[in-house]
Amino acid sequence: MFKDAQTFSSYSVDDLDTAQAFYTDILGLDVEKAPMGVLEVKLHDGRHVTIYPKPNHEPATFTVLNFIVPDIEQTVDDLVAKGVQMEHYDMPEMNQDARGIARDNRGPQIAWFKDPAGNILAVLETN
Repeated sequence: MFKDAQTFSSYSVDDLDTAQAFYTDILGLDVEKAPMGVLEVKLHDGRHVTIYPKPNHEPATFTVLNFIVPDIEQTVDDLVAKGVQMEHYDMPEMNQDARGIARDNRGPQIAWFKDPAGNILAVLETN
């Protein structure tokens, strides 16, 4: 039924202006204010994520957006240099180093951080 449907994802924030500044200035993405008072965050290959304001916003407790990067260490360094704090999870089965990068032979290297509304984002290196 939806095999050929165009798709997009969305999630809420508590402050659109703060979100727009973060996604534009910190993450370096193109962000446009769209009709109905939402933000469209432009992604690779013409895709986008819609971010909408929600007065009673509660941050997602799971990763809402993943970025595949060629060099996770450099990306984490760049994020930290811009004031982003990497997340550290107290989970024995997940081996995170001091920088917050999880390295596991079963999957990609991954590190998590939050947007200003507390939503969880991640960077992954897949090779």
